Amino acid sequence: MGHISGEIASAPVATENSHATAGQYADSVRLALPAESWDIARVQRRAWSEVGDPASRALLSSIDLEGMATAWHHAITRPPEARCRVLVAVADGRVVGRATPLASQDPDADEPQDGAIDELIVDPAAREQGHGSRLVNACVDTLRADGFSRARHWLRSDDDVLRKFLTDAGWAPDGAHREIGSDDETIRIKQVRLHTAIA
Repeated sequence: MGHISGEIASAPVATENSHATAGQYADSVRLALPAESWDIARVQRRAWSEVGDPASRALLSSIDLEGMATAWHHAITRPPEARCRVLVAVADGRVVGRATPLASQDPDADEPQDGAIDELIVDPAAREQGHGSRLVNACVDTLRADGFSRARHWLRSDDDVLRKFLTDAGWAPDGAHREIGSDDETIRIKQVRLHTAIA
């Protein structure tokens, strides 16, 4: 699986596919800034809205934009552990996607070996422009630098587009599946897990 080195920085980093001109940012992936928590929340809400199923609608109604922005601000400024980072995809100085590399939280994880990519999101209006690939590659670079040799990612069991995107990049199902949702069980989402070697 190919990767892009040198993407994790506090300022946008150009990739070989960018066409930035004066006054524009090149397409890149970098660490999120606290001030971008609102932009991250807006991208997440647009992505969830696009799914349009009852579970996604229930998730959207359970938390407002301000609550989501506050949660992302905390994740950026006070991550639960040192190896947890919020990365954003940027195009023309605008946040168009995000992902979070971290140690796998799964009960069956081999702690020194298994890293994970939390929910991978690209703004629906910015898809098919390479942002998803740059996010995944930057996450893999980050996990590898943190000493992990494998990466895991949970996705909705019915998300055939994301599944194909990852399997085309060398990921594969590992047979694990789960159902997540709210404590009162009104929101239930079925997920499957993919993994890949990154050492």
